[in-house]
Amino acid sequence: MLDSIEIDLRSVDNQLLTVYIDVYDNSLAQKWLTALNHLIDNNYHLEKNYCWLGWTESKRSLEYLCTQINRSIHAINAAGLDYSIQDFFTPANTVLEDGGVDHDHMNRLHRYFEDLQGVSGAMSPYYTAADDTTRWHIRQLNLLCHEHESLVLSIRKLKEAPEWRRPSQLMCWLKAPRFVLEPGDYELFGVETINRELGGVYVGVNKAVGKHHWEVFNDEGRDSRVGELVTSSLRSQTEAAGDFDIEWAKDPGSFPWQVQILNEFRQWLTANGFDPTDKSLTIGHPKVAQVDLIRSFGTTDYSQIWEKLANYLDVYKIRTGNVEATYEYHWSDVDYDLQQIRSML
Repeated sequence: MLDSIEIDLRSVDNQLLTVYIDVYDNSLAQKWLTALNHLIDNNYHLEKNYCWLGWTESKRSLEYLCTQINRSIHAINAAGLDYSIQDFFTPANTVLEDGGVDHDHMNRLHRYFEDLQGVSGAMSPYYTAADDTTRWHIRQLNLLCHEHESLVLSIRKLKEAPEWRRPSQLMCWLKAPRFVLEPGDYELFGVETINRELGGVYVGVNKAVGKHHWEVFNDEGRDSRVGELVTSSLRSQTEAAGDFDIEWAKDPGSFPWQVQILNEFRQWLTANGFDPTDKSLTIGHPKVAQVDLIRSFGTTDYSQIWEKLANYLDVYKIRTGNVEATYEYHWSDVDYDLQQIRSML
């Protein structure tokens, strides 16, 4: 073990729940922990409006998320960027009759974001010309798109197969400095790492704008081809940051239906000219740490863990062996967008 991390989660009545994390000792974990310590020590802004994905208990409902999407679209249209989004989002036109995500509509939303921001190292002229407030709204299109899709999936699973909801915790900091992935880091990737363990901690590596191979396979269909994508960018990951995800869902890896889906994904990769065994494609999720479930919750039962966590959907404090930071603010603060915009300056 390289280090221990403690995260204090806060309830609405200000009670605290501490989650204990053991950090592995490998090349990527070392670089990631150094980056994380920098974020904590320098009090970077933790994005609390993009932290708890797939939690049906969250106050961030589909109605709320669609309202926020439309609010950001309105702000972008009013910014004089010579880019107009003629679209409107509601729960009714983003969720199919069977309860699934309307991927056609949500892919358009993601394409608006890609057009407006560009990709890492090649930002779009719209983003370059935008002021700080408009840049914040451009970023929201991406975050709200992913949060919406995660919530729709969990709502559907709650009705059909509640044990297979996919709740997760994303720890992302604004303007987090990046580090370059090295060849040795790629060994932690691979198609098999799409399966994430309960309490697993994974480096936030998706720093290239656009969707990765697994997202495209799921969102645009088994018969889709790269040259026909709605999303404009599909690229391997070359950078990472101190950001990280905690997986709070069950690991589906050993179940026949998941084995079949991953086999279909390998076939899709091959049909699109990719080698499924090539880890430099950076497919999957590199694991660098693990929540000590017994110490944190007294159980490894996912249902008991979910029941407890659902009352603590607010990160209050984080500590490593070297540094700590407290995050008093909340996404529901009336001036939260202004707090974030100031942090982006």
